[in-house]
Amino acid sequence: MKLLRVGPPGAERPALLDQDGTLRDLSALVDDIDGSLLADASALDRIRAAAGAGVLPALDATGLRVGPPVAGIGKVVCIGLNYHGHAAETGQATPAEPVVFLKAADTVVGPDDTVLVPRGSVKTDWEVELAIVIGRTARYLETDEQALAHVAGYAVAHDVSEREFQIERGGTWDKGKNCETFNPLGPWLVTADEVPDPQALGLRLWVNGELKQDGRTSDQIFPVAEVVRYVSRFMTLYPGDIINTGTPAGVAMGQPDPKPYLRPGDVVELEVDGLGRQRQELKSA
Repeated sequence: MKLLRVGPPGAERPALLDQDGTLRDLSALVDDIDGSLLADASALDRIRAAAGAGVLPALDATGLRVGPPVAGIGKVVCIGLNYHGHAAETGQATPAEPVVFLKAADTVVGPDDTVLVPRGSVKTDWEVELAIVIGRTARYLETDEQALAHVAGYAVAHDVSEREFQIERGGTWDKGKNCETFNPLGPWLVTADEVPDPQALGLRLWVNGELKQDGRTSDQIFPVAEVVRYVSRFMTLYPGDIINTGTPAGVAMGQPDPKPYLRPGDVVELEVDGLGRQRQELKSA
């Protein structure tokens, strides 16, 4: 299934995109697309049954904003330097273990919402990523099979980053990763049954129509199952939590000087195979 949330910020309603591309209202079945729903197999089965029976009312998508596909996100866990190509382009050694950092949940916005360039920023960068959406509480998972069984689905994430803040302002990544609007997510949460191999997905990103990133999840240093299993050793993952799994080569930081960092007025578009497409216009904070 392709689950999403539509409407004004803070007032989104749950919806489903059916196989014909028609937007269907889920409001009569569920309150929202959130962790409690993702952990409730019977509720998800009711949605599947209603979709199959063709009884869900259609929504007019004209002019309708698409919000983040998950509400009430507890945390956004991010994996840094997780593609061989990205590590190489930035001149960094391949990590021996996953590099883990956190983004605040309030950085998450809709897939087509405005991204704000922070005040004083000169190094705002782009990063297309595959996002994992957790569906079951995960603690100390031992096998890849257990890890994948705890995944509710996948989505497109844009891990926007300010490199000066991240690298040059005191040595913590948090300052360059947690600026407002720095994690567009969606348009859909695609349930895991529709993504049989998360290591066989293409990821692409364009800036002002120019292709900048064109990678595949097969280039990940630590694949999806290993990432979930590893992270569960260090923190408890709850239904509705997000894991951004890293970005392929092609970011501005990895390009020759003068590096083409993002500026107000730029337009970024990105997509992951089968998971939909995002488009953001950048403005000044």
